[in-house]
Amino acid sequence: MRQRPIPGTSGLVRTMTLLGDPVLHAPCAEVTEFGPDLDRLVEDMFATMYAAQGVGLAANQVGVGQRVFVYDCPDDEDVRHVGHVVNPRLVEADGYEVTGPEGCLSLPGLEAGTTRFDRAVVEGVDREGRPVRVEGTGFFARCLQHECDHLDGTVYVDRLAGLRLRRAKRGIRKAPWGQREQARAYTA
Repeated sequence: MRQRPIPGTSGLVRTMTLLGDPVLHAPCAEVTEFGPDLDRLVEDMFATMYAAQGVGLAANQVGVGQRVFVYDCPDDEDVRHVGHVVNPRLVEADGYEVTGPEGCLSLPGLEAGTTRFDRAVVEGVDREGRPVRVEGTGFFARCLQHECDHLDGTVYVDRLAGLRLRRAKRGIRKAPWGQREQARAYTA
């Protein structure tokens, strides 16, 4: 088995897709071809996530409508989890429901209290097609649920209601990127 370099070191930083872009609001397609193109996508996603100082990134956040996400995220005990999942399925989300701050690289500068389960399990494969199972608790569970949502065409503000939703929409309208036609249509 060959040793891989640190994720993202050979990747290129891609342009971040912002709220309102249609690719963020449509379910992503299953990956059916494994090889150099998928390897390049995963490496570029790590590089992009690190450049944006995020803890997770879904492929549609860089304009690619495929079911892939990467992560480098601590749990509540500060244990670092680094990896990627291709064709992920959220198979378990349980435990306590916790409302905590959540942000998104596709909504830069915004954050809102969002309710998530404090335990999540995702199954899928790696970029070579080998089965993977990732279990997370606390903040890492939030990350896993957030990234799976992205691949289903959902952004965290879609989970908000009432005052939190109104505040998020107001923040979107005030954000420089919120002036784009696609983002304005989202907050109408």
